[in-house]
Amino acid sequence: MQNQLTEAARKLSIPDRITLDKEIWDTIAENNQPFELTDAQKRELDRRLESAKTNPGQGRSWKKRPRTQLNRLEKEKQHESDI
Repeated sequence: MQNQLTEAARKLSIPDRITLDKEIWDTIAENNQPFELTDAQKRELDRRLESAKTNPGQGRSWKKRPRTQLNRLEKEKQHESDI
C-alpha cells in the first residue's frame, strides 16, 4: 500500500504534493495522540529552542514556510519557461 501511495503522490505536481503534505500533517494534528519523544529528539528540540532564543531573527516561521516553498517553485518554473 505504501508503495502505491508514494507512486500516486509522485504523479502530483510539486505544489499539489506540498498541499497534500500540509493536509496530512493537519490530520495528524487533529488526532493529537500523545507520543513519547526519543532522547535524541528531545536534545534536538532543546538545541533548536536555544538557537531560537540566541538568534530570534534567524529562520522562518512554520506558517510562512509552505508559502515560501511555493513561491520559490513558481519562480523556478517561470525561469524555466523563460529559457
